[in-house]
Amino acid sequence: MGRVSFLECTGTGEKSSADELQGLSKAGKPFFARYDLDSLAGHFTPEAVRRREADLWRYDEVLPVQTPGGRISLGEGWTPLLPVSRLGERVGLPRLLIKDEGQNPTGSFKARGMAVAVARALELGARELALPSAGNAGSAAAAYGAAAGVPVRVVLPEDTPSPILEEIRALGGDVILVDGLITDCGRLVREGAEENGWWDLSTLKEPYRVEGKKTLGYELFEQLGGSLPDWIVYPTGGGTGLIGMWKAFHEMEALGWIGSERPGMVAVQASGCAPAVRAWEAGEDRFSPWPDARTYASGIRVPQAVGDFLILEALRESGGAAVAVPEAEIYQWASVTGQETGIFPAPEGGAVVAALPRLLEMGVVEADDQVVAFNTGSGLKYVGMEPQV
Repeated sequence: MGRVSFLECTGTGEKSSADELQGLSKAGKPFFARYDLDSLAGHFTPEAVRRREADLWRYDEVLPVQTPGGRISLGEGWTPLLPVSRLGERVGLPRLLIKDEGQNPTGSFKARGMAVAVARALELGARELALPSAGNAGSAAAAYGAAAGVPVRVVLPEDTPSPILEEIRALGGDVILVDGLITDCGRLVREGAEENGWWDLSTLKEPYRVEGKKTLGYELFEQLGGSLPDWIVYPTGGGTGLIGMWKAFHEMEALGWIGSERPGMVAVQASGCAPAVRAWEAGEDRFSPWPDARTYASGIRVPQAVGDFLILEALRESGGAAVAVPEAEIYQWASVTGQETGIFPAPEGGAVVAALPRLLEMGVVEADDQVVAFNTGSGLKYVGMEPQV
C-alpha cells in the first residue's frame, strides 16, 4: 500500500504531518500529499500496474489510504476513453476522444475524489462528514458515506437538479438547501464544522479528494498505450480534476513513467460564470469573485475557487488556455454529442465540446492534434434543466 510521507502547503512549501486530519495549511492554502517517489520508482511501474484490477485502486502506491481494508470502493475509475470520429469530424478534430466519467458510481467523476477522501477521513478519525456541493459531489459523498456507514450532510443551492437531490436522499445523505450559490453553502458548512465537529470535505479544503482525481492522469497514460494526448480539455469549476491531473504528471515524471512532456491543459467555463477565463486573459494569478454567477451547468457555477492559483499555474506551465462558452451553445453541443457518439453528457460535458471549435478558431489547438475532452457526468442527472438565457 501507499505511504504518505507528509503534507505540503501548495502556497509556501511548508511541511505538515499526514497522520492527523488536516484542512487548509496555516497560510490558508490547500495541502498536497507527498510520497517517497524515489523508493517507489523501481517497482511501481506501468508493467506492474498493467495486470491489476481495472479501477482507481490499481494506483495504490500513490494513494493515501494506509490501513489494510481501509479502501471504500463502489467500482470507481477506469472509465472508457472513447474515439468519437463523427463528432471529431464535425468539430474539426478527427483524433478527438472523450473520457466518459459519467460511467462512474453515482454518474460522475466525483466518485474518484470521494472514494479516497471518505476512506482517508475515516482512517484518521472523522465520524461525521459534511460538504457544500453543486450536486454531484454531494451524491458521491452520500454514496461512499453509506458504504462506510458514516453520516453525511450535504449543503446545496435550492436550484440543484432534482434527480441529484433525490439521489442524495436515497443514499441516506442529510440534504440542506440554501437560497444562494455554492460559496454560500460553504459558509454554512464551515459554521457546522466549528459548532458540531463535522469534517469538511469541501473542494481542496482537505488534501485527499485531489488524490482520487489525479488517477485520471495515470489512466490516460495507460489507456493511450503509454503516452499522453496533445491536449486535455476540461470543464472547470473548483478545478480539482485539472489540478489533480497536473499533480499526477509531475509524479509520473519522478517515477520514470514519462519525461518532461505534458499535454496542454484547457479550462472550460460558462460565459455566465468564468472567473478562470477572466483571470487568464488578464494575466492574473488569482481569480476575483464572479458576480451573479449563472449557468445550468451547475458543476462549473463556482464564482470563486480556493485552488484558483493552482488552476492558473497548470494552464500557464502547460502552454494551455481558458475559454468560456455561451449557455445556448452548451445546450446545443450536449445534444450534438449525444447524437454523434451515443454518450448522454452532462451540461459540463456539453460545454467542453462547445469549446472545441473555438479553440481551433483561436489557434490554440490544430486539426491533427490528439485531444481528450472530458464528459464529467451523466446527462440523466440534469433531466428537466434548461439553459439560463
